[in-house]
Amino acid sequence: MKLLAIDTSTERLSLAAQNGERIATHQGVAGAQASAGLIQAVLDVLKQAHLSLDSLQAIAFGRGPGAFTGLRTACSVSQGLALGLGIPLLPVDTLMCMAEATRPEHKRVLAVLDARMGQVYHAAYERSTRGWTGLYPAQLSRPDELTWPSHWQSSSALLAGNAVTSLQADLQHLLLPPHTSQELWPDACAMLRLAGAAWDRGDRVSAHDAAPLYVRDEVARTTVQRLADKLNRP
Repeated sequence: MKLLAIDTSTERLSLAAQNGERIATHQGVAGAQASAGLIQAVLDVLKQAHLSLDSLQAIAFGRGPGAFTGLRTACSVSQGLALGLGIPLLPVDTLMCMAEATRPEHKRVLAVLDARMGQVYHAAYERSTRGWTGLYPAQLSRPDELTWPSHWQSSSALLAGNAVTSLQADLQHLLLPPHTSQELWPDACAMLRLAGAAWDRGDRVSAHDAAPLYVRDEVARTTVQRLADKLNRP
C-alpha cells in the first residue's frame, strides 16, 4: 500500500508516508505555521519513504474533531492533492487515531482531546480482533462532566489524549483504580493503520465529498462570552 497521512488537528503537525513495509514520519508545528510549510513537509516525508506524489494510492487526513483552522488545513490540502492526482481520500477520526496509538493490551480507551474554552472532545472505544468499535459519536463536554461508560466502571480502561495533561485537575475524578491515563496526540502512524483498514473496507471518499468533522457548533466566541466562561468555571 502506498499512502500519505496528514494530521493538523492540534498545534502539532503529524505526517506519515507508507510504501509497503517502509514508513517515514515527520512531526512539526501546526497552526498558522503548518499552512506555509505543509506541502514541503509532505514532499520531504514522501522522499524519505521513497515515494513520489503520483505513486500514491490514497491520502488519509485527520477529519476531526480538533482545531477549526487545523481541520480545514488538513482537509483542503488533502483535497487539492487528491484532485490533482485523481485518487480517493480516507478521512480518519482524530479521537480514534489516539486510541489506535495506545498499546495493544489496552482494550477500552476513552480518548480526550483538549478543545480549549474549558472543554474536551471525547469518545469511548473498545478494541477487538476486528478493530475499534465506538460506543458513541465524538462529543464536546466539560471535563468534569465526563464519566466512564457504565460497563467499564469496574474494568481496566485507559484515559488517553493530550487533555490528560492540559486538563489534568479536571479529569482526576476518572483516575481511580483500575483506570489509568496516558498523554497522547493524534499520530499519523496510527492514522496509516486505520486508513489501511478503511481502504480494505472500501471506505473511500472523493475529494469533492471530503469534509472536516466539526463537533463544536460555535467555532469562535465573543470577548463577553469568553469572560463569562472564566467567571462560571469552578
